[in-house]
Amino acid sequence: MAISLLIADDHTVVRLGLRNILAGTGIEIVDEAITGDEVLEKVANKKPDVVLLDVRMPGGDGLHVLGRLKLDYPELPVVMFSTYDNPTYVARAVALGASGYVLKHDNREKLIEAIHSAIRGDAIWTREELRRVTGALATPRVVSDVEVPLTQRESEVLFQLANGLTNKEIATTLGISYETVKEHVQHILRKIGVSDRTQAAVWAVRKGLV
Repeated sequence: MAISLLIADDHTVVRLGLRNILAGTGIEIVDEAITGDEVLEKVANKKPDVVLLDVRMPGGDGLHVLGRLKLDYPELPVVMFSTYDNPTYVARAVALGASGYVLKHDNREKLIEAIHSAIRGDAIWTREELRRVTGALATPRVVSDVEVPLTQRESEVLFQLANGLTNKEIATTLGISYETVKEHVQHILRKIGVSDRTQAAVWAVRKGLV
């Protein structure tokens, strides 16, 4: 029996490429989505075996959609699909229950194997991916249960940081200087008791801030 797959990506070329790559593999693309809301609607309607979900997409980024999917369909395998080899994205994907994280420049075989592994319930995180985020995921959970007095601006910076934005991108988004963002990030790390941005992103996920 064919594996039914829902692909979620806002680029037409990528979706067409995936159809070509997966043709004749026993993996049937049953529908496509280009926004977060469409993903949720089409999962409910089509009930696919697995979802291939872009990290950055309009109408709610893919990691937010992942969180909502795993809340409503905890057994549904979701493989994240991204251009960005970003440890913050990977850490959030692990923390939110994704089956794996495949880069868009990975080869055809890796993508197909990732989908099959997700269906089998196998872990498809590479040793390197897990090594990069182990420290973040091992951050004591008790930390997330403590009320931390972040200012409104610090909360805004943390939200953007946890979404994978660089300091420069955060500065542009919030309309503040790069140096101010750096200062806020240092205050955030100190207040929540973590040592780097990836740990801060995982803390924010566990706290329900993103």
